[in-house]
Amino acid sequence: VPLTVDPVDRWTIYGRLQDLSVPCACDCGQPLRVAAISPTTVLQVWSVVRSVTLPREAAIAALETCWKMTVAV
Repeated sequence: VPLTVDPVDRWTIYGRLQDLSVPCACDCGQPLRVAAISPTTVLQVWSVVRSVTLPREAAIAALETCWKMTVAV
């Protein structure tokens, strides 16, 4: 599955996916390619892409929502 992201973010995402042992390839000038071999892999890719591309304010809001849900339990 080709992922189209900013070139700088692409290398950051690629490095993190490699750390997680997610099968992927990233060549200069080419889209990041990821082998989505399982639901877990898809979730890992989604999480990494989201963490890199999500604006800071949105990430803070998401964390605050999670903290509120934890406190409410």
